[in-house]
Formats: sequence, C-alpha cells, structure tokens
Amino acid sequence: MTQATKKARAGDRLQDRTALVTGSTSNIGRAIAEALAAEGVHVVVSGRSAERGQEVVAGIRVRGGKADFVAADLDGSPEASHALAATAAEVLGGRIDILVNNAGIYSPVVPLADTDSETFDRYYAVNVKAPYFLVQAVAPRMVADGGGAIVNLGSWVARLGTPVGGLYASTKGALETLTRAWAADLGPQGVRVNAVSPGVIRPPELDPAVDFAGAMTRGTPAGAAGHPAAIGAAVVYLASDDARFVHGTVLDVDGGRTGVAVLAG
Repeated sequence: MTQATKKARAGDRLQDRTALVTGSTSNIGRAIAEALAAEGVHVVVSGRSAERGQEVVAGIRVRGGKADFVAADLDGSPEASHALAATAAEVLGGRIDILVNNAGIYSPVVPLADTDSETFDRYYAVNVKAPYFLVQAVAPRMVADGGGAIVNLGSWVARLGTPVGGLYASTKGALETLTRAWAADLGPQGVRVNAVSPGVIRPPELDPAVDFAGAMTRGTPAGAAGHPAAIGAAVVYLASDDARFVHGTVLDVDGGRTGVAVLAG
C-alpha cells in the first residue's frame, strides 16, 4: 500500500482487526463494511449475492482496504450461522474480532390481519434466530482470543409504534433485548455487545433532493432521511476502543426520531 493510499484512509482506529458483517452487499451493510475497512479492518463481506458482494470487496480493495466475500443465506438454522462463522474465521486467519449482525428482512407493510404463520416464522428466523446462532458460534472464539465486539442492528420502530409494521418491529425489539442480555453474559468475559438503532435511511444512490421519507422524518431535528454512512460511523465507534466503557447500549442514529419532537411555531 502506498503512502498516498494510507493518507486517503479514514483513521486506522481498528488497524489489523478482523470483522464479519452480515448482509453487507448493499445499503447499510455495505456502508458498515466500507467504514470498518477504512479504519484498517480486514472485513468479510457476507450475503446471498456473489455479484454484489464481489463489487463491495473490489471497491474496498481499490481504496487500499482488505476484504473478502463469503456467501451465506442466513435462514435461521444453527447450521447456516455456524457455517458462516467457521468460514469467515478461516478467511480471516482464525480470528473474528468484530461481528456486525446487520442481515435482515423488512417490509414496511405486514398487516396483522394478513400475517400467516410462514411469514411470521421467516421474519423471526432471519432477524432473530440467525444472529442468535451466529453469536453462539462467534462469541466463544472471541473469548478464547481475549475479547471482541459485537454490534447488532436494531431499529427506531422497535420503540416507537407505527401501524402495520408490528412483525418487523418486534424482531428488532427482540434483538435489542438480546443485546442487553448478551452484554451481561459476555461483557465480563471481554466481549462488548451493543447495538445501533437506525432511523429512516435512504438508499445511497438516491438524489438527496428527493423527499424519500416524507412524513416519517417531519417533526424531527434532522428533518430528512439519513445516509447509510451515518450508521457505518456509529458501528466503527462501538467496535473501537473509544467505546471500551460502553456495554449493552442501543445507540440511536435516527435524526432524533425516537427522542425529540420539534414543534412548529
């Protein structure tokens, strides 16, 4: 790597550490992978699409970072999560210092009256069971290696009720609860567990002038949807030694959606 390339990188706060980021072939997950790589992390980009995954990896490498792609379809089974953990650890030279549970499924409209058992089970399989069994596989490795950091992705809708989205919101509420429980379990063993709760995040390719979020961001301090890079920056903080005293926290990165009301004069 040239000196010019090194200077172009963001900070190297996490130099020589390793990370597995699930669901990192697009949007928020991609931004997280890119942000970690910019800080010196060797990142395993994971997802179902090899084409999109290799594109993310290529972009990271062009900027002087280290990344590899590992295909995974996290269906909620222990076998799928454990297999990803094993393959990622092998690719990363035996260590996973940082785990980011980002993969999930989402639909803005899943009405209570129309939700069948198959849909219900699929949401919980992907959004709750898959990260559960991934932590089950990765955490003991971290403990044996002397520590690590786990960052889960929650959501603002887990704590601010919205119509026709209860199924998805409940899975994120479950993951935020697991964040606190895992922090209690693993913190004394050297593994910090925290979560980021994104607000309304627009696709990165969308023109900022487009009113993507509409009513969902009106009345917030930000007044607009956020960019995925904001979530990447939050994950970098929680994964770094800057957050060494942060355990079991859900960090809201939502433009003030859940905590602040801006009243019109």
